Amino acid sequence: MKSSEPPVCAGPDLKPRQPSFALPPGATDCHAHVFGRSDPYGYAADRLYTPPPVFLDAYLAMLDALGIARAVVVQSGVHGTNNNVIVDAIAQSGGRLKGIALIPENVSDAELDRLAAAGVRGFRANLVAQTGVQFDAAKKLAQRVKRLGWHVQFLLDVEKFPDLDQVLAAFPVEVVIDHMGRPDPRRGVAAPGFQALIRLLQSGRGWSKLSAPYRTSAQTYPYADIAPFAHALVAAVPDRLVWGTDWPHVMLDTPMPNDGDLCDQLAQWAPDVAVRNKILVDNPARLYGWFRD
Repeated sequence: MKSSEPPVCAGPDLKPRQPSFALPPGATDCHAHVFGRSDPYGYAADRLYTPPPVFLDAYLAMLDALGIARAVVVQSGVHGTNNNVIVDAIAQSGGRLKGIALIPENVSDAELDRLAAAGVRGFRANLVAQTGVQFDAAKKLAQRVKRLGWHVQFLLDVEKFPDLDQVLAAFPVEVVIDHMGRPDPRRGVAAPGFQALIRLLQSGRGWSKLSAPYRTSAQTYPYADIAPFAHALVAAVPDRLVWGTDWPHVMLDTPMPNDGDLCDQLAQWAPDVAVRNKILVDNPARLYGWFRD
């Protein structure tokens, strides 16, 4: 009998190369996923993929190898809205991790309070796969989580939102746009959606992650067709950018990246040390509130 289970993703490279530069104290990986075993956490029946068998210990080992002090773990649709995976990871990290949750529209205030106390600093809306809450529900939830100091993290294709800055201008909380808005290299940095992203960040209402260039690149590492977008963001809004590995790089058809190489890529995107340290340390500390607790 043929299985209907989603296929297991390829695992990450477990031998990260040393970056060519020393990461500064407090360097932060602002986008990664951690998974738990199906027992006890369970897998969502409608998940898009089955994760590789790598868990929190492998992720922390990668951070140690690269010299990354802190990280933000983003709840994956693999486990649905059972956020105990990231709650437990944060608890086991000794203050090293914060989290971004997946929550349903009918989430209780008590559950929101529990997640906030555990170290969750926002929730995610996936407008690409159209899983979980979508835009209207996210706006309603944003009003509810405003009291917690949370933000909303959007995974979206920025060229589907040429008026992104206007759409999000009156959002109840700040927003974070994943992966540079998944820019389309065929359209270039002058494309209306990408320019709207820059305006959003310049308004002080949004942030973006320099991460996962392979998600829309037509090339292999170093994903040169995405570099112009990263350079444009760094030049325009360095105070509103953070960086992430996107570990363990699930659902990739391209060759698996090495996380040491991804660190070196940031050095190419942000060659000025002061700017790069701001992206790696200062901006994440402000966004995720490491010194708020």
